[in-house]
Amino acid sequence: MTGQKFHELYDIMVRLRKECPWDREQTHDSIKAATLEETHELIETIDEKNFQEMKSELGDLLLHILFHSVIAEENKNFNINDVIDSLKNKLIRRHPHVFGDVQVNGTEDVAKNWEEIKLSEGRNSVLEGVPKNLPSLARAYRLQEKASKVGFDWEKKEDVWKKVIEEIEEMHAMEKSGNKVELEKELGDVFFALTNYARFLGVNPENALRITNEKFINRFSYIEQKIKEGGKTLKESNLEEMDKYWEESKKVL
Repeated sequence: MTGQKFHELYDIMVRLRKECPWDREQTHDSIKAATLEETHELIETIDEKNFQEMKSELGDLLLHILFHSVIAEENKNFNINDVIDSLKNKLIRRHPHVFGDVQVNGTEDVAKNWEEIKLSEGRNSVLEGVPKNLPSLARAYRLQEKASKVGFDWEKKEDVWKKVIEEIEEMHAMEKSGNKVELEKELGDVFFALTNYARFLGVNPENALRITNEKFINRFSYIEQKIKEGGKTLKESNLEEMDKYWEESKKVL
């Protein structure tokens, strides 16, 4: 039944490419931004544990996989069967402890084997495969994570924290120099070191910052609502009043 439904969906996408003027005009490049947007929308439903919307967003992402595959088939690059075969073979090849006779003692062994298999597939560096278009915080985390899997890592969490302090001090020193170009680099080092410390804490910094962003939005919206209820606009308010409502928001949000 699942296979039949998948084929029906694929046939719908093929028909849209033939009969819908908008769908027919699209290319890989024209829909890539929407593909990324659908991914972020899916992540939002995961954060909110909204499973009804997650179902819908997974469908939207599946649509884009089919869309790109149909375009590729029309251009004689590959088709959806090639996509499925590529994924199937990759899963089997990278899980020799499941589909072969390799023995592992836990997730660390699995991760290490995964990186070694990638290198055997022709990659020149363990850092290949981390997309350049990832948000910088998420990319830093993945780069550090990959380096760690092959043994390039700090041994103690305390030393990582010392590095954070060291980078902050270097940033402050550069701030006093007035050199904005070098200051930007030093600030980047601070973020990179903090990202590393977050990894040692077992916290994904991208997720942590996303939660904080939402918290800020909710609390600032509370300020806006309270000022509006008082018959004023933000421009007519002042920092003292906004701070008062900010503290209130912490108690209710």
